[in-house]
Amino acid sequence: MFDYTARPDLLKGRIILVTGAGRGIGAAAAKAYAALGATVLLLGKTEANLNEVYDQIEAAGHPQPVVIPFNLETALPHQYDELAVMIEEQFGRLDGLLNNASIIGPRTPLEQLSGDNFMRVMHINVDATFMLTSTLLPLLKLSEDASVVFTSSSVGRKGRAYWGAYGVSKFATEGLMQTLADELEGVAPVRSNSINPGATRTAMRAQAYPSENPQNNPLPEEIMPVYLYLMGPDSKDVNGQALNAQ
Repeated sequence: MFDYTARPDLLKGRIILVTGAGRGIGAAAAKAYAALGATVLLLGKTEANLNEVYDQIEAAGHPQPVVIPFNLETALPHQYDELAVMIEEQFGRLDGLLNNASIIGPRTPLEQLSGDNFMRVMHINVDATFMLTSTLLPLLKLSEDASVVFTSSSVGRKGRAYWGAYGVSKFATEGLMQTLADELEGVAPVRSNSINPGATRTAMRAQAYPSENPQNNPLPEEIMPVYLYLMGPDSKDVNGQALNAQ
């Protein structure tokens, strides 16, 4: 695992938005951020899942989170703008953005991958991530120390057969991260990095490897050190890096 121990007040007073916050790695990250003092904006398409994470954070006595039902597959440009306005009116800035939400799509040879499936995966994993990040960037620039974290994959760093649109989308995610990092270097107090979670006990992993024993993989809660490191001030000078959670 990534070797890092966060201090108890690491994220005190920070406003952090997490996409795909209703389950899996997103839910684990949201709860980990809240436990260290952050006000977490829980964004996802399934409100019931978000409410469950909300209740867990509130029951633990951490800062009250905010539930934001938002479908990245169907959202229109004006809805991203409205989201930014809401955040600005309520909080005045944004200190962190974890782009976690994505879909895997069919695992099939490219020759057999339909255009519709390819475009759906690219839209959710790349287009929507770009739209959200670019729309919220002005709010991140209002922070004294902001962090944008993109979720990558090993198949987005070296191509692998049968990973189709998902692998291509993660290559694009790495490119988006690097481009943003280079543009912000020395210009704004915002850093941009990516995390490869590795094999983790999530529903997406089970979909990709149905015959695998999930007990062999760590829980999302066990890979949080790198997520905490990149979202806190200890990584203030880290920019444009592709890190591994395990």
